[in-house]
Amino acid sequence: MDAPLIGITTYSRNEEGRFCLPAAYVDAVRGAGGVPVLLPPGESQFELLLEFLDGVIFAGGGDIDPAHYGGEVHPKMYMVDAERDRFELELARRVLRTDRPVLGICRGSQVLNVACGGDLHPHLPEEGEVTVKHREAQRVPAEHAVRIDPRSRLAEVVGGSEITVTSWHHQAVRRVAPGWRVVAWAPDGTVEALEYERHPWAFAVQWHPELSLESPPHQRIFQALVRAAREQKQKASRETPLGKVQSRGEGET
Repeated sequence: MDAPLIGITTYSRNEEGRFCLPAAYVDAVRGAGGVPVLLPPGESQFELLLEFLDGVIFAGGGDIDPAHYGGEVHPKMYMVDAERDRFELELARRVLRTDRPVLGICRGSQVLNVACGGDLHPHLPEEGEVTVKHREAQRVPAEHAVRIDPRSRLAEVVGGSEITVTSWHHQAVRRVAPGWRVVAWAPDGTVEALEYERHPWAFAVQWHPELSLESPPHQRIFQALVRAAREQKQKASRETPLGKVQSRGEGET
């Protein structure tokens, strides 16, 4: 009963009409002791979702429609999907108003920033100061170093101020949304991680920790998420009034 339910947003509908998600996200949550619940785009029952979920991961994927942050369409943008954008941006705004732990990964980090009023670089290779390969090709990741603010909560989570990451993106945070703080950078200055200062546990990382689960620092991100979700679940259970049928499988049998 202590295993928390961790929602993970999925990719858009593909050409075969299927929702999908790389198994590494599921493996990461299970390996940390959580129970993964896939969240396909299009759902509108947000209150019901958040009644049962103990934490949320916003997964990677295609680009966000620049209309959501006052940007312009770039020819290198791909997999823009209105259904996924609507669902994830609204879910982000709602879950950040709760105490449930939140983790944004790659596109997910951008979703959290845009949902709170930030914007994005449309295509990093065209930014003059960008000197790091943040991906080898559209479907091929790269590796590079990341520097983490040693005073940040993220540094405490991963256990250090330097980390090698699997990187797979061509966009990144440009203007940081109110309430978020930059806590990690690539060698070229690209924003690699944010912390939400108005929330007890909300992180946005531009890299893919689920692709480096053999590395303890990346494992610790998911372990910390699940631990925080478990604590939040236990707190909510204690605060449920006596006599009220409890959700999350804790009601009458």
